[in-house]
Amino acid sequence: MCGIAGKVGTAPVNEPEILRMCDAIAHRGPDDWGTFVEGSTGLGMRRLSIVDLAGGHQPIANEDGTVVVVFNGELYNYPSLYQELVAKGHRFSTRTDTEVLVHLYEEHGEGLVARLQGMFAFALWDRSRRRLLLARDHFGQKPLFYTESGGRLTFASEIKALLADDPSLAELSPRALDQYLTMRFVHPPETFFSRVRQLPAAHFMVWESNRARIERYWNLAYGPKWSYSEAETLERIDTLLAETVKLHLLSDVPVGAFLSGGLDSTLIASYAAQTLGSELRTFSMGIPYRDLNELPYAAAVAARYGTRHFAEEVTPSVVDDLPRLVSALDEPADPLSICLLHLARMTARHVKVVLGGDGGDELFGGYDRYAADRWLDRYGAVPEVVRNAVAKQVLRRLPDQFTFKSVTHKLRWVDLMARKTGGERYSESLQFFWFNEAHRAELYAPGFRQQLLGSRPDACLLDLYAAPNAEEPIDRMMYVDSMSRLPGQSLTILDRATMAYSLESRSPFLDPRFAEFMARVPTSMKIKGRRLRYLERRLGERYLPPEVLARKKQGFASPLMYLLEGEVRTLAPRLLGNSELVRAGYLQGARVKQLVDEHLARRYDHGNRIWLLLSAEVWYRRYIAGRSVADLETELADRMAEPEPIALARSAS
Repeated sequence: MCGIAGKVGTAPVNEPEILRMCDAIAHRGPDDWGTFVEGSTGLGMRRLSIVDLAGGHQPIANEDGTVVVVFNGELYNYPSLYQELVAKGHRFSTRTDTEVLVHLYEEHGEGLVARLQGMFAFALWDRSRRRLLLARDHFGQKPLFYTESGGRLTFASEIKALLADDPSLAELSPRALDQYLTMRFVHPPETFFSRVRQLPAAHFMVWESNRARIERYWNLAYGPKWSYSEAETLERIDTLLAETVKLHLLSDVPVGAFLSGGLDSTLIASYAAQTLGSELRTFSMGIPYRDLNELPYAAAVAARYGTRHFAEEVTPSVVDDLPRLVSALDEPADPLSICLLHLARMTARHVKVVLGGDGGDELFGGYDRYAADRWLDRYGAVPEVVRNAVAKQVLRRLPDQFTFKSVTHKLRWVDLMARKTGGERYSESLQFFWFNEAHRAELYAPGFRQQLLGSRPDACLLDLYAAPNAEEPIDRMMYVDSMSRLPGQSLTILDRATMAYSLESRSPFLDPRFAEFMARVPTSMKIKGRRLRYLERRLGERYLPPEVLARKKQGFASPLMYLLEGEVRTLAPRLLGNSELVRAGYLQGARVKQLVDEHLARRYDHGNRIWLLLSAEVWYRRYIAGRSVADLETELADRMAEPEPIALARSAS
């Protein structure tokens, strides 16, 4: 695991430029560093030593030095690739997976990416052809950003490294802000910085003759479906997952596992424990909200397998956490990142590598909207006049309950989703708690709306939903989730939160072989009636305590807004009442105030929307206005200490 950076083009490159970029991402690799600088080309890296601790120094070259690579990630199939390449006469000077890349390139050129099984982002310089190859793994577990200007390409693992090289890149992208407020994530190649792009997952770039060529090298297909029986399907999943987890344990340092008490991470931890036994360290984080604390369930699994278990309960704080979160992500922070940042800090005190359950929802069918799709069709078949009467006479009169998964939210969601079909329904389902089209029309300032003419923030979702990779609606939703929300939100947060503390996170479910198998499993085996992740639960019956299987899906993010309600109610009127996004002409100040007033008066639950605005506001002040993290922490603390605004106090009374 590393952080990489570099430049290629026509202008000369010097080593201090590359070092400055690498220093900005030193947290990704505190153990070692290295550079390659030659003429108008420079590569650099910061290394977190996991495999071949003594011999894995980068950059690494082939025998004659004509191919040079810097690499971030892990190749889980590198032992088999190593044997294959040795048999063909290639000589190795290290035991690290990085060296596999230079010899694979000699054999296959850019086609080497099709041979890789792992998580990765790398830059490979072909000195003979003056050709740069950049590539990113199948699901985008490892990040890679770039910017092009004046015949030069500059790239890095995090945007802060690009900003260290060129501070003028700190310009807000209107399209990214629109996507974030609509979907809660930004879809590549878009980023929050207008001149910075992100290489999409499962793509590579070739930079040659001062031009970039970008191609997709892999995709997920949901057919033809397997014809195995349920029992045989379950056996194949069990065998394949056991092999996958074992590969993900490859390391020369101790490996741990996140243990949330939920099904995904718990199942991964159980497979890891079958291999490592008591050597496995497991890590859990609890939050004090109603009956949603997961620590007892995680402890039950740890006791069953005899792992070395570490657990903490934390009370997240907007004031204490939000500036650090935004700075770690280089973009506005999702509530999920709060707990992950705390969990990563605790875990990094004990291990360098940790396994997690990311991807389980997308592959096994774990989201409510998957099971709801058929029921929405049935409700949608009810005559519109009847549904309109229900909406007008019942749903509009139900008070918001200001609680996690409230009945009011569920009923309104069903009514709205039943009025949509296909990709439009899917997209609307993601916007429900955030800013849909009607909200945006009221929130956006005229100048901001003008900048967005001709673009639609959810276009990426509609395009993916319409792709020929899947036929059934549930498969289409799983495909869109796997190609958009998963890399754009979950994996982005996971990478930045863990790497902020020099911790390597691995996601065995996202092994491409396992994902390809699961995509072809019939949806009728994944979701039975209202029972989500049916096969995963059947698999869990073999390895997990009954109390874990009996739990309803929770997740970190959803209840956090209600746990943080007190701070949000205090901070929102003080910070958003003096919004720099409003002053810069992006948002309508009157509508922002109305949202806050309605929330404080408990007329409407705008908690999640206010979180998006607070987070975007802090990001703007950090990166566009140029405040430091320390300045922002002081500013938020000062705002919290201010007296309540009179107008808002009256509206809440």
